[in-house]
Amino acid sequence: MRCAALALVAVTAAAAGCSSSSHVSTPTIQAARTYELGGFQPSGPVVTGKPVGVAFTVKQPSGAPLTRFRRGAGPHTGVHLIIVRDDLSAIIHQHPPIAADGRISTHVTLPSPGRYRVLVDVYPAAAGPVPNFQLFQNLVAKGAAVSHPLPPFHPVVDVAGYRVAVKGKPSLHALQAGFLDVNVTTPDGRPVRFTSWFGAVAHAIFFRAGSLAYFHTHVCGPTTPACAGAFGATRISGTSARPGQLHVGVLLPQGGTWRLFLQFKAGGRVLTAPFTLAVR
Repeated sequence: MRCAALALVAVTAAAAGCSSSSHVSTPTIQAARTYELGGFQPSGPVVTGKPVGVAFTVKQPSGAPLTRFRRGAGPHTGVHLIIVRDDLSAIIHQHPPIAADGRISTHVTLPSPGRYRVLVDVYPAAAGPVPNFQLFQNLVAKGAAVSHPLPPFHPVVDVAGYRVAVKGKPSLHALQAGFLDVNVTTPDGRPVRFTSWFGAVAHAIFFRAGSLAYFHTHVCGPTTPACAGAFGATRISGTSARPGQLHVGVLLPQGGTWRLFLQFKAGGRVLTAPFTLAVR
């Protein structure tokens, strides 16, 4: 029996193994019809340092493009487009516009040669018990790729003069909800006054080293209450009660080494603070 897997949750874990066997009178079962990316562009390697067009549709099991997406503070435009280098040294995160015919298009600039994973996190309007699913594509940037090993955990990251500091040493466990307390100050040492970006005070995007398993959540504030979310009965969104403070929710599906890309908007631009996390 052939097995086809489509990740249908915000936490993307390793797929279960498939096996085959033969028995008398056993019918042949065809592969499950699933969503997939249709007409993905670019179709080949791209150059680094220059904008390149990325376009696709979300192809439904019927073959027709998906045109109705759940929009709002949580899913934003209805699609997250996240492109991450396979060594987790770079990330691009966008909420691209969606045309009436379902065609999704934008421009991205890949910073360095190498292999990238394109992850499309889709929120269809007719959501069932599970509100979203992920689709994947590989993208290659031309040139001699140099892999960069992940640095160990450092509690403080400097991003364009902003100081992003994790309080204490995180103690995270797979499949257990946890939180990270983060303080952010401006180049002159004052607490940051965050600007809402696509419905949230901050976005926390996690990828696991090696497998590129994925988790994504938001930090909500007084002006962005609709960004809150949960996994089953467990609340996983973070909160921000005052300037410069982020209480980041975490619920990771596997142990191992993870890279957190903490994104927020301040001073008129979106900043990304990366942290390496060990998960038991």
